[in-house]
Amino acid sequence: MPEIVELSGNAASESSEISSENVLFGKYELGRLLGCGAFAKVYHARNIQTGQSVAIKSISKQKILKGGLMSNIKREISIMRLLHHPYIVKLYEVLATRTKIYFVMEFVKGGELFTKIAKCRFSEDLSRRYFQQLISAVGYCHSHGIFHRDLKPENLLLDERGDLKVSDFGLSAVTSQIRNDGMLYTLCGTPAYVAPEILAKKGYNGAKVDIWSCGIILFVLNAGYLPFNDQNLMVMYRKIYKGEFRCPKWTSPDLRRFLSRLLDTNPATRITVDEILRDPWFRKGYKEIKFHEHDNFGLNNNNNNKAVLALADKQEDSGSKFLNAFDLISFSSGFDLSGLFKDFDNSVEGERFISAESPERITKRIEEVATRENLTVRKKDWKLMLEGQNGKSLVGVEMYQLTENLVVVEVRSYEGVWRNKFNPELSSLIYRPESTGSVS
Repeated sequence: MPEIVELSGNAASESSEISSENVLFGKYELGRLLGCGAFAKVYHARNIQTGQSVAIKSISKQKILKGGLMSNIKREISIMRLLHHPYIVKLYEVLATRTKIYFVMEFVKGGELFTKIAKCRFSEDLSRRYFQQLISAVGYCHSHGIFHRDLKPENLLLDERGDLKVSDFGLSAVTSQIRNDGMLYTLCGTPAYVAPEILAKKGYNGAKVDIWSCGIILFVLNAGYLPFNDQNLMVMYRKIYKGEFRCPKWTSPDLRRFLSRLLDTNPATRITVDEILRDPWFRKGYKEIKFHEHDNFGLNNNNNNKAVLALADKQEDSGSKFLNAFDLISFSSGFDLSGLFKDFDNSVEGERFISAESPERITKRIEEVATRENLTVRKKDWKLMLEGQNGKSLVGVEMYQLTENLVVVEVRSYEGVWRNKFNPELSSLIYRPESTGSVS
């Protein structure tokens, strides 16, 4: 059972966390850097007392508080504490200071599945083996009321035996987040793996979106490439929304049929975990694993332990936002308007929303507000540049057709112009499924 320890006082200072010999809290000897992201770094480490290899994820509290993501971290800790499955990465303990949170996890020696599939596609039998292990882990999560929501080869690791391990539960949801209508509404996932019902901003079933992602993974394992892919993100999204994909010629008829059930754009008829377990293609060579699940519920009474909530500072905003698909794709050049602001500093703000209005209607409304604010509007296709009286670029707007009825609006603004002048006037343009109903 993972132990959660909060350090304070001098022990919490940055200088004493890691000594000159790279020993963390006198317990873990840090080794090479395994990976790096926007909010965390992952290191290989060794438990000095036992010699056991572990992976340590170091997370900056300042960055996650600034991003409003402390709730995600707390949820990830809570979820990983509950999971004990042979195909899921284990969380051993959590160490926290005033500035950092450290996840001490099972070290999975074989690295990411993504690295191996990038070299060459897998045989159908090997693809099936990994898919069976993936479904074993995903079905286990669902039986515990946990939905991963970001399944992809980068989050699947391989151990020294070549067995799969599911990792990174940072975007996961639990049953307590489901609304009264039985649905989740937070946009999340990675663009190429996101289910169409998430792109349409409809309420969605957490289990069904995980199944869709599993279908994408199986396709990639067998084909060596993504079923839905395009340099233009909106073109890719339209393909996902319509379910337009082709299996490579070497795909067997049974696997083609199975993939069509996994990548069914209608979540109501998409195959379920129970149906997967009974499918003839899936069951070939399948051996149901038996394991002893330890009782991971609740913390022990060790006086050094602190509740998970103690990891969050008092200033944490209870209305924190979540990472979602549209935050993740903001790093793509397809959405990057930063070139419009080459002379600007860090005061540039970004915003993205979905609208059920047409690009023409959105443009007209923006022009109306710009006229009142004495801003000049320059247009080209579905791109707008709003300039001040001195010709300085203040707001850039770019629109993309997401589906037949939905438009993505990407905004870059300087000096809070969009936030202060346009947001109050244009809030009616934002598509809110809770109030407007589903869009088909």
